[in-house]
Formats: sequence, C-alpha cells, structure tokens
Amino acid sequence: MTATTHSRSTERPAATANGIVMLLIGLVLLILGPVSVAQDPDTAWRVVAGIVAAVIGLLLICGLYSLQPNEGMAILLFGDYRGTDRRTGLRWVLPWYSRKKISLRVRNLTSDKLKVNDRRGNPIEIAANVVWRVEDSAQALFDVDDYQAFVAIQVDTALRDIASHYAYDHGEEGQDSELTLRADAEDVAGRLRDELGTRLHAAGLAIDEARLAHLAYSPEIAGVMLRRQQAEAILSARRLIVRGAVAMVENALTDLSERGVVHLDEERKAAMVSNLLVVLCADREAQPVINTGTLYG
Repeated sequence: MTATTHSRSTERPAATANGIVMLLIGLVLLILGPVSVAQDPDTAWRVVAGIVAAVIGLLLICGLYSLQPNEGMAILLFGDYRGTDRRTGLRWVLPWYSRKKISLRVRNLTSDKLKVNDRRGNPIEIAANVVWRVEDSAQALFDVDDYQAFVAIQVDTALRDIASHYAYDHGEEGQDSELTLRADAEDVAGRLRDELGTRLHAAGLAIDEARLAHLAYSPEIAGVMLRRQQAEAILSARRLIVRGAVAMVENALTDLSERGVVHLDEERKAAMVSNLLVVLCADREAQPVINTGTLYG
C-alpha cells in the first residue's frame, strides 16, 4: 500500500498575450476567409485557404478573456497548471488552455456567534470579523478544495482556541495582570491575526485584520455575571472613596497640628477622624449636629 503525497502549488506568471492585438487579427481573418471564398468559389485552394483563415480567426477569438484590477486567471492545460495571469484588460491565451478566474480583492468575513468556554470554564458567546485576501492563487485553487469554506472553518477553529486561552474578564483581586478577552482586545486581536495567518498560509491566503466582533456571556449566566460586575464596580468605587477620605483626614490633622490651630488629644483625634470619615464616605449629604457641651459631657 503506497502513501499519497500532497504536492504544494506555487503561483507563477502565465504566458499570455495582449488581447486587443489578437482580437484584431481574429476579426481580419474572419472577414478575409469568406471574402476569399466569395471572390473565387471555383478555385479549390482559395476555398481551403478561406476556410482555414476563418477557423483560425474563430480560434483566436475563443482565446480572449478580460481581467479587472485585482483579478487573476489561472491557466491550465489538461489539468496541468501553467501559471496565473494578473495583467488587467483584454488578454489572450491559446484556446485549448482552460481558464479559472479568481478574485484577488480584499474580502470581509464575519463569523457566526460561537458558544464556547473561556479559560475559567464560563460559557461565552464570541464572534470575529476577519479581513482576508488571496495571496497565492495557485495554492488557493489547487491546494484546498474550497478556499472560502476553508477560511470560515479556520476562523471558527481559531476563535475556539483563543477563547480557551483567555478569561472573559478579570476575576478576584490580584489577577489584574492577566490578559482577558474584554479588557485586552488589542492583544487578543493580535494573537487571533497571527494564528489565522499561520492556519491560512497553507491555502495561499493572507490576513490583513482580525478582531472580535461580538463578546458576551451566554444567556444562562449573563444575569449572574452582570450582578457580579456591578458588585465589583461598587466595591472598587468604595475602596477609592475610603482611600481618598483617609488621605484627606490625615492631611487635615497634620495641618491643624503644624499650624497650632488647635491641640487635640488622642481621644478627640479619634472622634474627629470618625466624624470626617462618616461625612466623606456617606452616600447622602451630611446633616451637621451642633454640640453645645463638651466631648466629655
């Protein structure tokens, strides 16, 4: 039992000619052939020459094709790849060569929303937008069965792999240095672009840009995760408020002491700190209470 080997194709220029010149020659032959026969239908060699000229003219016209900017034409002879023509305008190749047109323009693909698990095992929905183009027409046409379907499958595969390496968002404290899908979109996009470039290189395709187009928790845990994010935001805000309040109280006590405005013992300092922290950290506006007595009653 012999093992089959996969041969890689490589694009190369095709031997083609200017189509306008061939069109003019073909039209001239198509006109001269019937004219030659009509002038002297009784002369055998003129009849044969006229028919041959008309057939050659028809064959020349059959070899014409046109290419727009960023299009290519792969030329084949009985299944054997002979090169790719990228020159625009009216072109010509021998009529017994078969031709396959391929677009070299930039294309855009938005993947379907995939339900996958992130690094922590949380179910998430993720989708990507990929900008790609054909770089090597021979590889795209002959090394994969359907290069457009190949792109879609590889995008889905790369997305699943990326999601498994990153968490959706930061978790507990101390994990802020961890890269996440939501907070580090540029890093994730760079890794997705590199991975897709590696996967699609075998098909002669190039990735110009790749970014996440959709990212969300799955519906079954979205509500719980939203409440968790809200709680984390509230705790973070409270932490910032308390830190700022402590700094303000510390500055107030230091200024009073340095300027000699008032001399406070430890108990009065504690009372002042308590009152200031209540005022600065409270959700509502403070309601001042005037003490007409002394701190010690």
